[in-house]
Amino acid sequence: METRHTPLAAAGFMLLASSLIAGTTLMAKLVGRDVLGAPLHPLQISHGRFMFAFLAISTVVAITRPKIRAPNLPLHVARSVAGWTGISLLFAAVTFIPLADATAISFLNPVFAMLLAIPLLGERVGPWRWIAAAIALSGAVILIQPGAGSFHPAALLAMAAAAVMGLEITLIKRLTGHEAPLQILWINNGIGLTVATLTVIWVWTPPTAAQWAALVALGLMMALAQACFIQSMKRAEASFAVPFSYATLVFAGLYDFVAFAVVPVATSLIGAGIIVAGAALLVWREGRRSH
Repeated sequence: METRHTPLAAAGFMLLASSLIAGTTLMAKLVGRDVLGAPLHPLQISHGRFMFAFLAISTVVAITRPKIRAPNLPLHVARSVAGWTGISLLFAAVTFIPLADATAISFLNPVFAMLLAIPLLGERVGPWRWIAAAIALSGAVILIQPGAGSFHPAALLAMAAAAVMGLEITLIKRLTGHEAPLQILWINNGIGLTVATLTVIWVWTPPTAAQWAALVALGLMMALAQACFIQSMKRAEASFAVPFSYATLVFAGLYDFVAFAVVPVATSLIGAGIIVAGAALLVWREGRRSH
C-alpha cells in the first residue's frame, strides 16, 4: 500500500498522538486534584476515559460499518483488563508526581513487553535487547530515586502501570495478527468500559460541570490518539514511527508547566533521557530483527 511509504505523514500522526496522550494525563491530573472541584478517584477518571472513548469509537463504527470477524474474546478480555489496570495506575500516579516523570516511567512498557514475550510468545532475547532493557531500567532507578528523600511512592504506581501496559502490548501482538485495528479498538474499549463501570460503582461521586468537560475531553483525546497512532504505523515502519512518540515527554512537561508551574529538575531530565535512550535502542533493534 502507498500509505506505508509516507514517513513525513507517519511522523506527523505520531506527534499528534503524543500531544493527545500527554493531554489525557493532564486532564486526569486536573480532575484528580482539587482544581475543578473535589478530587475524583482514579477509578472514576478511568471510567470516564473508557466511556467517552467507547462512544467516540462506536460512532466511527456506526458510520463506517466495518465487517466484524469472529473475535478472540478471552484474549480481548485479558488485553482490556490489562489496559484498564495500566491506565488506572497511571492516572493515580500523575495525581502525585510530575506528568513528565510518570510519562517517562511509562516508557518502560516496551521493556516489560520484551521480558513478557519470552514466556508468553516464546521469543528469544539477544544481547542487544538485554542491553537496551538494562539502560532503560537504570534510567528508571535514577528517576524514581529509591531511598532518596525525594522518593515518592506514586512513582511505583507508574512503574506498575508500565509493567501492565507491557503485558497489554504483548497481548496486542497476538490480536493484530488476526483482527482489524478498528475491531480491536472497539471491542477492547467496550470491555474496558464494562470493567470500569463495575469498579467505579464503589467510588463514584457526582462530578462538577468542569470535571465532566475534562472527562469528555480525556476520552475523546484518547480515542483520537489511538486513531493517530494506527495511522502512523500504517505509513512507516515501527522502528521509524515509534521514536516520535517520545515527544509525549515534551508535551507532558509543557502542559505541567503551564497548568501547575512544575519545572523539571536535573534528576528527572537525566532519568527520562536514559529511559528514552534505552527504549529507542530497543525499538531500533526490533526494527532490525523484523527485516
